[in-house]
Amino acid sequence: ECPGHFGHIELARPCYHVGFLSITLRVLRCVCYHCSRLLCADQNSDAFKNALKNENPRERLVEIVHLCEKKKYCGSGDKVDDDGEDKQEKVNSGCGNMQPKYRKGTGVKIEIEFPERDGGSGEDRKQYLSALRVHEIFKRISEKDCRVLGFDTKYSPPDWLLIQVLPVSPPAVRPFVLMDGMRPSQDDLTHKVYDIMKTNNALKRQEARGVPEHVLEELVELLQFHVTTMIDNEVTGQPQAKQESGKPIKGLRERLVGKAGRVRGNLMGKRCDFSARTVIGGDPNLSIDEVGVPRSIALNLTYPERVTKFNLHRMKQLVENGPNEHPGAKTIIRDDGKQIDLRWVARTSDMNLEPGYIVERHICNGDIVLFNRQPSLHKMSMMAHHVVILPWSTFRINLSVTSPYNADFDGDEM
Repeated sequence: ECPGHFGHIELARPCYHVGFLSITLRVLRCVCYHCSRLLCADQNSDAFKNALKNENPRERLVEIVHLCEKKKYCGSGDKVDDDGEDKQEKVNSGCGNMQPKYRKGTGVKIEIEFPERDGGSGEDRKQYLSALRVHEIFKRISEKDCRVLGFDTKYSPPDWLLIQVLPVSPPAVRPFVLMDGMRPSQDDLTHKVYDIMKTNNALKRQEARGVPEHVLEELVELLQFHVTTMIDNEVTGQPQAKQESGKPIKGLRERLVGKAGRVRGNLMGKRCDFSARTVIGGDPNLSIDEVGVPRSIALNLTYPERVTKFNLHRMKQLVENGPNEHPGAKTIIRDDGKQIDLRWVARTSDMNLEPGYIVERHICNGDIVLFNRQPSLHKMSMMAHHVVILPWSTFRINLSVTSPYNADFDGDEM
């Protein structure tokens, strides 16, 4: 029962991780574009010293972002006069270059804008920042600065905010289904992995041939698109990846988030065996400890009853009735553990029963069942009732039992 093992794809170029884009921007605003030094690292600054005192790495990063927002230059930014009138010693270890403004572009892109140079035209100041360039900037950040920003240099260095190696989930996460019983149809994620592999291999080939950078840009953008839509296919400002049929692909995020997602839909609430759910109605002829169960449900729900010499005759009769007649039985479990499904038995009257066997019989009048109406707010939202088999397709309860369940008959299901 192996759940599978992860594989990986080594990407030809780093890609932005759509989930970490906001943190990537935050870190970029804290370090120098040219030399990757922390912009606000000034030992004379009280504000910086106070920020360092904060033990919580997340809060510390927010404080440092606030300090760095004001910086226009790397280093102290105050130019000392040439004739040396300013006698105050400046600890200025930065490279002194001007810093660009960073903003989130459409989809998964980062725009940078350099401040206007003297006499420089307004052209080429705005451009998209490639993930490769961001990776170079983050790779250069010193270990000391990493720790100040709240990153662990061993387990989460800032350059890991970009995807260089993409994990590929095992087949258990993305099983194929047989379309019309014949040809296998692959899962959405598998299709995405194909697309990523294809683009990545094309990019590697072109790079090996020595194609110029501006030609590669299209492929890099396509790779970024595939990686992003595999993780999250609902990014604003980016077209959705679609199947051939035209319906959007379900990304990893969509599988986890929301009411029908993995957490709320499959872990906190599951479909379970030996239960039935249908609309409820009132029946004043039932006692308050009874519940009216539709015949169709009684044919489906079973109770395992052990055969003894006292009930042998009754059990034989139930087995003879078979799975499609009420009261009947669905399966026999012999004392050696072998199960006999009565649906596939030609003559049920010939079945041999011995004390010690277990017969999974249909539920019948007088059986005790748990009856529940959600939301279960107090213990009386779940009570035991005696079964009464009735025709038609709704559960019926005495009108006096509606108050503990807080039920009414305007379409409630129980």
